[in-house]
Amino acid sequence: MEFVDGRFELREIQKLEGHTDRVWSLAWNPATGVAGIPSVFASCSGDKTVRIWEQSHPAASWECKAVLEETHTRTVRSCAWSPSGKFLATGSFDATIAIWENVGGDFECVSTLEGHENEVKSVSWNASGTLLATCGRDKTVWIWEVLPGNEFECAAVLQGHTQDVKMVQWHPTVDVLFSCSYDNSIKIWADEGDDDDFVCVQTLDEPSNGHTSTVWALSFNSSGDKMVTCSDDLTLKIWGTDLERMHSGDGYAPWRHLCTIAGYHDRTIFSVHWSREGIIASGAADDAIRFFVEDNEKDGLVDGPKYKLLLKEEKAHEMDVNSVQWSPGEKRLLASASDDGTIKIWELASVPY
Repeated sequence: MEFVDGRFELREIQKLEGHTDRVWSLAWNPATGVAGIPSVFASCSGDKTVRIWEQSHPAASWECKAVLEETHTRTVRSCAWSPSGKFLATGSFDATIAIWENVGGDFECVSTLEGHENEVKSVSWNASGTLLATCGRDKTVWIWEVLPGNEFECAAVLQGHTQDVKMVQWHPTVDVLFSCSYDNSIKIWADEGDDDDFVCVQTLDEPSNGHTSTVWALSFNSSGDKMVTCSDDLTLKIWGTDLERMHSGDGYAPWRHLCTIAGYHDRTIFSVHWSREGIIASGAADDAIRFFVEDNEKDGLVDGPKYKLLLKEEKAHEMDVNSVQWSPGEKRLLASASDDGTIKIWELASVPY
């Protein structure tokens, strides 16, 4: 896909209302939106609820199919679907993680995970759905093993961050875990050796060309050899690794800083998501959504990739944009969530000359 010469516009498809407080996070169900299966995504909010939204057929509007409530007693900060789409994990400021199972369209809370001392900030499943990672304000990262019968067992409590951990994210193809924090760093955790113990194998911080303030979020490209991170320092950073070495098991393949995308944001960047096609979307405290693509028009002097702004939606929401998430379906759809209590569905459309 060649984006550099194309013209694009962002079309607002629908504005979804229902949450009665800020919407923190969104997650598309990965098993939907393809092969005729209706698109489904979850949203979670300061109103202590999770909403499940569905588009019954590709031309239809999204409707709220379920409200998951009376389980969490405080803000629901994060939600994530298992790879099969059967389970939804939600993390809350009430210090618990709830696991919901879709049983014939009804969502039941089948497990509650306790252990974090206070607010849970993020939840993430690994690619096989056998491990769940969680993190929180208690500065820890937990790894839970998924056992038969909806049982979850704590496999590790990882300590190393010195402040609130904002997000955890598994690598898309190998069981390596990434966490980012209020301590300005990204930590990479891997199972080194035969003892099944996860240890911190690398820290990406200011001395390694890292961020100079809180790192809010990270996302991988489709092949998994690049990662983008976003921060309170108003920059996006692109990192790269040797994917072949990573898959060979021949020792740890370190990540290195490739480039910094600066000068486009003047408020905190809260969310970043890399699409299958290679478009980076960012959502920020200036109420805007921006799109970046790799600029292939390199001159010989440039070492490493360069990225350029593809499009900017100035007033995407009335307030801060907390989450931007590309849909897994065929269309180039993006969902955004905001402090204004709404969710918007957008289509990034090509404009003919």
